[in-house]
Amino acid sequence: MGESKVQMTEKRLTRVTSFDVAEAAGVSQSTVSRALAGDTSISEPTRRRVTEAAQKLNYQVDENAARLRRGKTGTLALVMICRPGENRKDLNPFYFALLGSTCAAAAARGYEVLVAFQDSPENFWGHYQERRKADGLIVIGTSENTAAWDYFGSLPEGNHWVCWGAPSDAFPWVRSDNLAGAMLATRHMLVRGYKDIVCLGSETSPQRQFKERFDGYAEAMREAGLNPIMQRIERGLPREEQGHRAAADLIASGRKFDAIFGVSDEIALGALKELTSQGYKVPQDVGVVGFDGVRAGAWSTPPLTTIESDFEVAGSLLVDRLIATIGGEPPSPRRVPVRLVVRGSTRD
Repeated sequence: MGESKVQMTEKRLTRVTSFDVAEAAGVSQSTVSRALAGDTSISEPTRRRVTEAAQKLNYQVDENAARLRRGKTGTLALVMICRPGENRKDLNPFYFALLGSTCAAAAARGYEVLVAFQDSPENFWGHYQERRKADGLIVIGTSENTAAWDYFGSLPEGNHWVCWGAPSDAFPWVRSDNLAGAMLATRHMLVRGYKDIVCLGSETSPQRQFKERFDGYAEAMREAGLNPIMQRIERGLPREEQGHRAAADLIASGRKFDAIFGVSDEIALGALKELTSQGYKVPQDVGVVGFDGVRAGAWSTPPLTTIESDFEVAGSLLVDRLIATIGGEPPSPRRVPVRLVVRGSTRD
């Protein structure tokens, strides 16, 4: 009689081990491990015999165990720094886009990614490497959480990490080409006939990119023989609300303006809504340009012209810089290229 269903089920549930492969191939278990790991000391006939036995038995190498034996986890940790108490769904969409591109880049290089959202001393944790949970760490998020950056900046020497959004050049950073992008945005408005262009932003914000973007805007204005003008945002508010209030203050001031450069898309979108509510026609009366390339800008009324970072390159640079650091290279800063995305918030 044939085998019972119970016997067949038990066979299917039995896990094939390297010892089973060794018995089938007529070699030792250590030879199986070395042959499947590509050890050059194993002869080609032996390697072929082991490989054929493994395939016949449908043997799967335990990658986690193999990595740990080599002293690697095959995992990268990614910490998203949030504002204290911030609801995760309210995070800047830019960071979610960067998170996705970074995870995709890690997967393409054979790494898994362990993701954590952290916002306060109660949940700060970066000891992934010491606990052998990850081979290195990527930190991205708001620069305004000073306590978080103080924490990660004080991790013990020997930790491998890179970051996006750091408030200081002392960190191993990757950033957008903020200066060049802001100059590109400003020149775009200038060639379309806008002259009284105001920047909504801050020179003193912990967001270092805001200062770089203002500098790029100011340089392009001066090159055109025009004076740069800053309308400062209020700290501690959501970005869109900052843009809304800054635009309202600009209108109330009576200052002449015919275009706005927001140092982030969310700030620009807040300004766009305020302009529309006060009867300004965009782009006829006022042009508006943002920076970041978040998806929401494509669906505003009118759609927002913006400077977009190459998210694929950004994710790849973060992962490649970290892998290089793990391999012993000193951390080195990198700039991510940007491009102008022209939509309906500026004149044709």
